[in-house]
Amino acid sequence: MSGLLPPIQNNHSGKERRIGVEIEFAGVDPNTVLAMIVELYGGTSQENHLFDYIVQDSSLGDFILELDSSQFKSLGDSISEFKEGGPPSQSESMALPILSKVAESLVPWEIVTAPIALSDYEKLLPLVSSLRKAGALGTRHSLYYAFGLHLNPEVPELSSETILCYLRAYCCLYDWIDDKEKVDWVRKITPYIRHFDKDYILHILPSDYQPDMNQLIDDYLFFNPTRNRSLDMLPLFTFIDEQHVRATIKDKRVNARPTFHYRLPNCDIDNPNWNVDYPWLLWLEVEKLANDKNKLSEMCSAYLQDLDRLTHSIDNQWLKKLNHYFDKQVQT
Repeated sequence: MSGLLPPIQNNHSGKERRIGVEIEFAGVDPNTVLAMIVELYGGTSQENHLFDYIVQDSSLGDFILELDSSQFKSLGDSISEFKEGGPPSQSESMALPILSKVAESLVPWEIVTAPIALSDYEKLLPLVSSLRKAGALGTRHSLYYAFGLHLNPEVPELSSETILCYLRAYCCLYDWIDDKEKVDWVRKITPYIRHFDKDYILHILPSDYQPDMNQLIDDYLFFNPTRNRSLDMLPLFTFIDEQHVRATIKDKRVNARPTFHYRLPNCDIDNPNWNVDYPWLLWLEVEKLANDKNKLSEMCSAYLQDLDRLTHSIDNQWLKKLNHYFDKQVQT
């Protein structure tokens, strides 16, 4: 497991860092998924409504299973309320499973874990393997399956200096991560996982940019007044200063939590060579660079020089430099 742990394993309170995981997929009915979770981790399952289930008191905490669409969740709530009023008619009984199948063909099922200890992350691998054996379908199965894997690692520290180091490291390594992930083109044309604009990257990389927390949040909100980023910082900044963020961001889907909301990875669940350790290993390179100040400073300077080139966006020279950098790491 040591290969899956970051350089800094404790949070700002001295406790082991945790991570929440969100897995989007299709092709497996909810009762089968719930049975898998209970078999692997224990607990008891219950249906909140047609598109929303929970497994409680498992060895890894609670698991939520839901259709990833607010419209269908609302519809499921309405159906559940209707069903409580009395037994459905024959036509209604026939319509409910049809409605469920239509919903599943349009939006993914999503497993949302409770925050689990980083040292327990590998315990999720058998769940992904079981889902694949049961026929789970991922990002590449269909043109409209823009499914993702979201990782929510707890930050090691709540200082502006530490958070800025992670932002810088992610910006420097983004081209390499994107290349290794082979991010599906359908996901790329949707707004949900857009990378930071060049103007923001140029703003935060210079060594003389040393903001306090208020300035760091102000600048982020000015350049990124949206949750549609491959590394969404709004949950973290809302946790740190909710009033500050809510003054600009009115989106009720932004929930405060002390984590990075890393949304870039595909969910390649039907690929037998893929599991949730792969995107996590790519993220760990961000962790390593963020916690090596000398290397991070060198990387930021080199990236700024590359961004200044007229052909930066067309010749992939920065990606080639990153590949060379990681090749050297493997050799040593």
